[in-house]
Amino acid sequence: MSRVLLIEDDPAVRRGLEWALRHRGHTVTAAPTGEEGLALLRPHRPDVVVLDLMLPGIPGLDVCRRIRESDQVPIIIVTARGDDVDVVVGLEAGADDYVVKPVRAGVLEARIRAVLRRTAPDATGSTRPVPRTYGDLVVDRAAMVVTHRGEPVPLAPSELRLLLALSASPGQVLSRQQLLEQVWEHTYHGDVRLVDACVKRLRGKLGDNPGCIETVRGFGYRFRAV
Repeated sequence: MSRVLLIEDDPAVRRGLEWALRHRGHTVTAAPTGEEGLALLRPHRPDVVVLDLMLPGIPGLDVCRRIRESDQVPIIIVTARGDDVDVVVGLEAGADDYVVKPVRAGVLEARIRAVLRRTAPDATGSTRPVPRTYGDLVVDRAAMVVTHRGEPVPLAPSELRLLLALSASPGQVLSRQQLLEQVWEHTYHGDVRLVDACVKRLRGKLGDNPGCIETVRGFGYRFRAV
């Protein structure tokens, strides 16, 4: 059973999503403002945060940034328009995925389950992979840990999964759609802004190794083992 922190100011939407998620087996803690949501984050230790961008007081984008300053919990943002610039800004602020209003409970549930699967430890019992070193970067796929010059790199779930997907086959070009399917489990022709925004965030966290992720113009990305 997963713990969901729902930050939504609209009472009707909040109650509806609370009921729907609880009906599907989640434990839900709800907050009507960003301030209350941030205050609940540490004591409740949610497995995922569902965050509306249009909040009174502290805006949703600022809430997202504040969460990312100290926590790598998965964040799914809720936006009013799928083509809004807020989607890109929200993803660049550290969100892992997004849903568009009016929110369908089934869609949100699918996104939550997908992000939780991506953050779950590998329980397949397969042979433990050996950590791989790329210059100053060490990727430990078994422990799901990335270090740069011996220091842990704090990666959000989507950033970690993206790095794992790219580094699994150095030199191979992966299209944005392939990465969307592997990392976000979006099997339809999805929104490649998820991929581009995540690559931008990931490059910013790799210290002097950002060049290990190369852009292949018009197609996708390639991991270069430096």
